Amino acid sequence: MIETANNAYNSGDFTTAYELYSQLAKQGNADAQTSLAFMLQKEQACEKDEPRALELYIKAAEAKQPYALFNLAILYGNGIGGASHDQFKAHDLHMEAATRNVPPAMYEVALMLERGLGCMQNYSEAAFWYEEGAKRGHLESFNNLGALYKEGHGVEQDNARTFLCFTRAADGGLAQGLYNLGMLYDQGIGCAQDHDKALDLCRKAAYKGHAKAKEIIKDLQENGKIVF
Repeated sequence: MIETANNAYNSGDFTTAYELYSQLAKQGNADAQTSLAFMLQKEQACEKDEPRALELYIKAAEAKQPYALFNLAILYGNGIGGASHDQFKAHDLHMEAATRNVPPAMYEVALMLERGLGCMQNYSEAAFWYEEGAKRGHLESFNNLGALYKEGHGVEQDNARTFLCFTRAADGGLAQGLYNLGMLYDQGIGCAQDHDKALDLCRKAAYKGHAKAKEIIKDLQENGKIVF
């Protein structure tokens, strides 16, 4: 039944999905509890019910459902959805999810390790988890790993790896990756200096809403250095 529910959800039939997930959740199915909680958060075929969603995430997380662990960590990390603001609990939950192959949790736990949020700051551990996320194609992980290689935090400073990581993030359309790669081309770090390429990447980042890229493009336009 869970496969039927998932198919209904993926096809946009939220009413059927909600009914099936509700039945399965009552039977203790952790995957259904997780999906039902998400629907209750997003008001999909139902009214928003954050207390019920939190309750379902907690039940599913007790069964170590990977995305329940991740979603619950987000709630605790931000103090939203009825959850208390608890960075330590968020870190522990993200780590649990990361060890269960959830790429965005790998990124989040790496970010917390890099910043010392809910844990001791540890750049080398952060680099490890960013790399794990990057191996699975997670764009923000590529970007942040590139930043660590650029500065030599937790890893040996390596311009070539910086360029590779920012390129992968930019190729995936990540605004921050586009901007960072543009700065490398502008300065000739890890690549041949190319101001035209740098400007093109900056434009693309600005188009995607990157604040600093938008500011740069605006200043260049106002100073008459570019037309568009």
